[in-house]
Amino acid sequence: MAKEGPLGNLISLAAWLTGILVSLAVGFGMADKVLTVRYIPEIITVIAGWIVIVLTIASVVLLIINKF
Repeated sequence: MAKEGPLGNLISLAAWLTGILVSLAVGFGMADKVLTVRYIPEIITVIAGWIVIVLTIASVVLLIINKF
């Protein structure tokens, strides 16, 4: 984990933001049928992509609510 302080907070924010962007990229890729999972039916992959998108956005909203 990053140390406490301004630099540690900045590193944590960067890691969190990277995770959000990667999650959204993968989720939208699955939902748009660009990313597929071998041996998994296409409809399951699309549904899983939308689940990733919704949960990622929900986590951002919950973090914002938690800060206030």
